[in-house]
Amino acid sequence: MNIPLFDLKRQYESMRDEILQAVDKVISSGRVILGPEVETLEKELASYIGVKHGIGVSSGTDALVIAVKALDVGPGDYVITTPYTFFATASCVVRNGATPIFLDVNEETYNLDLDQVELLLSKLRNGNYTASTPNPARIEEKVATVERVLHLYPDLSLEKVKAIIPVHLFGRTMDLERVERIRESYGVKIIEDSVKSIGSEWKFTDGSIKRSGSVGDLSILSFFPTKNLGAYGDGGMILTNNDTLAERCRTLRVHGARKKYFHDEVGYNARLDEIQAAILKVKLKHLDQWIKSRKEIAEMYHERLKNVPSIVRLPNVGWEDAVRYHVYHQYVIEMKDEHVREQIIRSFESHGIGYGLYYPLPLHLQACFKNLGYAEGTLPVSEKLSRTTLALPMFPELHEKEIEAACTVLRR
Repeated sequence: MNIPLFDLKRQYESMRDEILQAVDKVISSGRVILGPEVETLEKELASYIGVKHGIGVSSGTDALVIAVKALDVGPGDYVITTPYTFFATASCVVRNGATPIFLDVNEETYNLDLDQVELLLSKLRNGNYTASTPNPARIEEKVATVERVLHLYPDLSLEKVKAIIPVHLFGRTMDLERVERIRESYGVKIIEDSVKSIGSEWKFTDGSIKRSGSVGDLSILSFFPTKNLGAYGDGGMILTNNDTLAERCRTLRVHGARKKYFHDEVGYNARLDEIQAAILKVKLKHLDQWIKSRKEIAEMYHERLKNVPSIVRLPNVGWEDAVRYHVYHQYVIEMKDEHVREQIIRSFESHGIGYGLYYPLPLHLQACFKNLGYAEGTLPVSEKLSRTTLALPMFPELHEKEIEAACTVLRR
């Protein structure tokens, strides 16, 4: 048995001629840096997400670094984010001289717990813990978590909290309406990390539907090859409705120069390649169908695993009235404890079944952030998930017989 966690080759085989034609067109044109392919992709993706501007850059990581800098976040400033995510979500803060504040995640969605965000911000503003949560369950535990975090930042004030970086983890959309409400209530900037969630949506109470990446002051995408919209190399994009921020991001990606050889500030060499943009233009036409296939695979997993007692939680199928709350970049299950997970890992390895651990050590416990003072037990939900979650094979070309085989081994 050989069932990969992700297989790029199957997708390529289905569109090889189209991809090669797009690449040949770019190379034959002689225009390989910041040309018409990048410009067209920027417009198409901005339209797809529902914003005015797209700025193609060299990676999702560079998109985050530039986004933080564009908001003038720097030394002495703080940025709230999640510890249960890829490293770049927090490293972009440090690389700009600012300090991350890690809050725990929601135990059901695995996304940044907005209750805790509101509790922390309200404490800084009013001296009292208040949150507009529709579900007050476990609020005392959340207050205790926020108090442990605030203890690590004795000089913290509301004015110093410049931004929040929420992550739509594994493809599941954050509550965009609440994110907007927090920004309006507390005056903080929002950088949406949408690297795993392109195409996911949220339905607002007024009936409107917005896509992840459309409500932040700035939002970012990654085109790493394993993403739902992936290149054949690195790539990323910054998205915004703000004309001024868009212009600054465009300047920062080319060494801080609006005009060649004339530099307004020290920027980066962070341009999206023309070849990758041409490839992504081809793939974008298929994205919605791939999302639909991912949903169908998720439903197959759900049906086969819903009664397995060792699994604490399956990801919610996540589509209601055709609203795509989840686009299944990964299909991540949560086990009763780390011993069950280890048994399943050994069984998967012996049967040739791919799996992923996202993420085996939360960011607040990483050695590079030791100076912040977080200790084990500070953020208990993230720490538990790092020991008990497991990603199953997930990509649009996955066969039903492979899904059944993986589920059979897991059930046994």
